[in-house]
Amino acid sequence: MRFIQSAKDGSCRIIFNKQEKKIIKEKGEFFLDAMSFRHFSNNLIRAVSEFHKRFPEEIKQTQTTDEDSCEGKECP
Repeated sequence: MRFIQSAKDGSCRIIFNKQEKKIIKEKGEFFLDAMSFRHFSNNLIRAVSEFHKRFPEEIKQTQTTDEDSCEGKECP
């Protein structure tokens, strides 16, 4: 999987390879071993640090609670 973050607004696309798509379609989830999870975490932390530079101020001020969901959307 690859993370592609917008330099304009901080949004992020996560692109899955064919094997990942197949696993998600068949299982609804996939497993990350320790090294893969390390890379995933590093990419996620990088995206989080970059969003502070790029997100509009109203989004920066938004607080998240346990009840808030994170929903993926189709790429524009």
